[in-house]
Amino acid sequence: MNQFNVHKGLVAPMDRENVDTDAIIPKQFLKSIKKTGFGPNLFDEWRYLDKGEPGQEHVQRKINPDFILNQARYQGASILLARKNFGCGSSREHAPWALEQYGFRAIIAPSYADIFFNNSFKNGLLPIVLPEAIVGQLFDECFGFPGYQLTVDLDRQVVVRPQGEEIPFEVQPFRRYCLMNGLDDIGLTLRHADKIRDFEAARLTAKPWLAQTLPESFR
Repeated sequence: MNQFNVHKGLVAPMDRENVDTDAIIPKQFLKSIKKTGFGPNLFDEWRYLDKGEPGQEHVQRKINPDFILNQARYQGASILLARKNFGCGSSREHAPWALEQYGFRAIIAPSYADIFFNNSFKNGLLPIVLPEAIVGQLFDECFGFPGYQLTVDLDRQVVVRPQGEEIPFEVQPFRRYCLMNGLDDIGLTLRHADKIRDFEAARLTAKPWLAQTLPESFR
């Protein structure tokens, strides 16, 4: 998982409430057994005019010119500005995968669905909660100024506007620690790899018949 410390990026405004996970990554793409390759299908039904299917060649698809992410001024955006209850619907982890693989590092919204919120932290995507009035101001600024950028400083827990004004936000300390160190659940476990190997070695000494059940790396 990529580390998140300070990120400055172009902002794209998703001016819709209750954006659900089926809109973020439609259900047909959940057939994939891989954890990669979902970026081109982010917001697939809004982004394209034809129906998308897994394995389809994206360069041949019909782009929806009215969709916000297809507009030239938002190309390369890495911060998504959203309305309340972002990520509602089913619990698919593919939603933060698709957002992160498209290139987003952070989302700013007044509120999120709980499961999506938790899944985002586990996949290197920072969901920032700000008051609805402040989010509304950011939307106005984003629409009003092409090339609008924000800086997200996770260490100091502030969003910095272009003019330098800082907007504070809060992230639970353990989640902040994991993001800043690039640690997902597997990474957290592997910090204790030496202790795991020592435990398995002692266990095999006492019960050698268990050797066939262990991965080679722990023998």
